[in-house]
Amino acid sequence: MKKKSIYLIHLLLTSILVISCSSEDLEPTLATIKGADSIKTEADIQGVLIGAVDILTSSNWYGRDFIIEDEIRGTTVFANGNSGRFENPARYAYIADNGLGVWATAYDAIAPTNIIINSDFSEIDGSQENMQSIVGQAHFVRAIAHFDLLRNYGQQHLGGNLGIPIVTEFKGEELSPARNTVEEVKGAIYADLETAYNTISANATSKQFPSRLAAKALESRVALYFGEWSRAAAAAKLVIDSGKFSVLAADAYVSSWEGTNAANSIFELAFSATDNRGINGLAYIYRGCNYGDVEVLPSVQNLYEASDVRLGVLGDETCSSDVKLVNKAKWPKTDSQDDNVVVLRIEEVILNYAEALLEQGQTSAAILELNKITSKRGASAYTSVTKQDILNERRKELIFEGFQFFDYQRTRLAIPVTPGHNNQTEISSTDHRRIFPIPTYELESNANMVQNDGY
Repeated sequence: MKKKSIYLIHLLLTSILVISCSSEDLEPTLATIKGADSIKTEADIQGVLIGAVDILTSSNWYGRDFIIEDEIRGTTVFANGNSGRFENPARYAYIADNGLGVWATAYDAIAPTNIIINSDFSEIDGSQENMQSIVGQAHFVRAIAHFDLLRNYGQQHLGGNLGIPIVTEFKGEELSPARNTVEEVKGAIYADLETAYNTISANATSKQFPSRLAAKALESRVALYFGEWSRAAAAAKLVIDSGKFSVLAADAYVSSWEGTNAANSIFELAFSATDNRGINGLAYIYRGCNYGDVEVLPSVQNLYEASDVRLGVLGDETCSSDVKLVNKAKWPKTDSQDDNVVVLRIEEVILNYAEALLEQGQTSAAILELNKITSKRGASAYTSVTKQDILNERRKELIFEGFQFFDYQRTRLAIPVTPGHNNQTEISSTDHRRIFPIPTYELESNANMVQNDGY
């Protein structure tokens, strides 16, 4: 019997397991699972959205791997082999059978969003306004899922035009979808973000769910990735000018990583004692002696001035006789619960804006934006700025959060050797390993799927 595409298997499962639970706990239980045909109320639709957002917290996505697979392919950290995790991506030695990246998980999240987006609310009890706002939030989740898939598997920076399959229907007619072009995927992402901004209620202000401003913040990230500077600048400016978020003060920066709803947070994923990822979360992979597989290169300390408070996220950890430099402060909890993962924060948006301004020749304005951050970090103010300055500032500010590799991708810079550690050859801008292979399970189950070159 011919196997179905893996993403389609997940769609079929979701048709049976549509989640309905409260926003207080994003982890569904068997007691709260409902069939799709039992969606009768606004609360049921909200439950489907909660299920979709919860998938973003998976260890395969923002719960760990998506962030770590980015960091480990850059020049900040290396895999020390402590428990044998992340050594292959650190060496750019990908194995398609392992299913690197977020392929199945992201399509898992897309499935329930399509239930929401394509629902007829005329027969559903509840506020039409509230349900339309939920539709907007579903468009946001679908956009970030397609974008993260495209960044991992799309050929946009290697001279090809193949992106990933755009999925906009739940259990659609096409059971084995082909890859859409990069331009088509980009267009779908932008369309979803525009709908999200125009549809999400202005009253939807919980940072644990998508908001209108989160849609614009994500749009600035997408536009920056594609070098669409005017669009990136416009989206970023709207978020900054809203006055809803502020750069953290120097004395709050380090401690903010174990709190919730910080002043700089635009969209964050909630973790609690009931849905923490434990040993499969960020805290365990960044520190500790039993795991702690991701270690910081000693040279990273030299990026910062002695007065820069961001040095405080780094620290030594002693395991037996071995002293290693680790991420000490970002997501520090290794007990019974995980810290929230901030997906979008105002400092990134400001950096997006500064770069977009610089690329449009507005150097003085770019300097003003950069100094909004340095003035709160104990770092020297910029009096002039180059593209490399902005990339360096991004590396310092967004360290450990999953940005550096994608900055290499979008700028098409070669990734240098990490001396004495994982990557022993320069990874040129045209190296096929700059993107992941399509997972073997997808190729075997989908006759229309095409593998990336070199695999």
